[in-house]
Amino acid sequence: MPVQVITGNHAAGYALSVAGEANRAARGTACGIYPITPQTEIVEYVAKFPFSKGRVVPVESEHSAMAVTMGASMNGARAFTASSANGIAYMAENIMVAGYYRLPIVMVAVNRTLGPPWNIWADQGDTLMLRDFAWLQFYCEDNQEVLDTTLLAFRLAEERRIMLPVLVCMDAFIVSHTQTETSLAEQDDVDRFLPDLDLPHRMRSEEARTLGGLAWPHEGLSMRLEIDEAMKRVPGVFQECRESFTQIFGRDPGDVIQTFATDDADCVLIASGTMATTAREVVRQRREAGEKTGLVKVKMFRPFPEDALRDACRSANRVAVLDRNYAAGVGGVFWQDTRAAFQGHRDDLLIQNYLTGLCGGDVTPAVIDDILADLGTRSEAGDPVWMGIEASEGTLQ
Repeated sequence: MPVQVITGNHAAGYALSVAGEANRAARGTACGIYPITPQTEIVEYVAKFPFSKGRVVPVESEHSAMAVTMGASMNGARAFTASSANGIAYMAENIMVAGYYRLPIVMVAVNRTLGPPWNIWADQGDTLMLRDFAWLQFYCEDNQEVLDTTLLAFRLAEERRIMLPVLVCMDAFIVSHTQTETSLAEQDDVDRFLPDLDLPHRMRSEEARTLGGLAWPHEGLSMRLEIDEAMKRVPGVFQECRESFTQIFGRDPGDVIQTFATDDADCVLIASGTMATTAREVVRQRREAGEKTGLVKVKMFRPFPEDALRDACRSANRVAVLDRNYAAGVGGVFWQDTRAAFQGHRDDLLIQNYLTGLCGGDVTPAVIDDILADLGTRSEAGDPVWMGIEASEGTLQ
């Protein structure tokens, strides 16, 4: 496999393109695209790709981008798109619809702060506002993970036991525009990894079919239950896809959570995305100093990996959840799900929330050190702690 120095956006665009090309012997590929900073380079890459059987459709808005992508998927094409921030918000109605239609769409989301006030830097609030939609969600730490997870997402989404769309997320600029060495997947290997898509409920010219019509309450409930059952199958199917990926490409795309020095850890940091890179280095230094500190990187957020997370923190008595996101009035989103995962399982575990890196703020080793210092003084959890904020006389009362 060739290794190139590329950006995260390039990695995503490449993965989407070769995945689409791999369906050329079936019904091909198609996507709707609309640019938005810092995602634009992804759709620029895809628009230039020489698909054997495929069409890239530039449209007038993000809402239409997902509409075109859904139309392609409904007709059996391997479909995908990409967006960011307020573009995702504008697309939200159709994002919801795609999940309930059980369309195996893959969307790459470059996490950017929702405005106003306008801000182009990293914040996970744009995709986490979709946390209750029928979509799988993965958060990537670096360029290689973006590429690998995007390819794996197609295999997982299109598996008959799942048939749900997938969000692959990366931090704006920190990943999207930073160049690192990345191993590119050869088209022949991608062809082996991704079977031809045969969507069981696609539209067919010889058969009259209605999608999205009126359903009675018991029918709607049955559909929701089927989605829930599919979500529960995701962890097992993910491991099957991961094993196949490793065999074909010769590298591990990573588990749903990834641990570092947690076996005997007293204190555990829980982080996602690029914050995990910084936290891992802090943990390494503290381990060298004799401290029993560990790290859990959460890669899969939906469905939330409760069992794996509980197992990873089994020796801990304190946990710090680092959130680059904020749900108004209730704290960080990863923290909320972490607390729920341990409810009824660990009454003795202190789980404290730290809001850091919001709106693109830097999460430096010093910030992680301050978090661990605060965590070490606590005998019980308190309200979420805001990190990196200085008091201002202009604060609204």
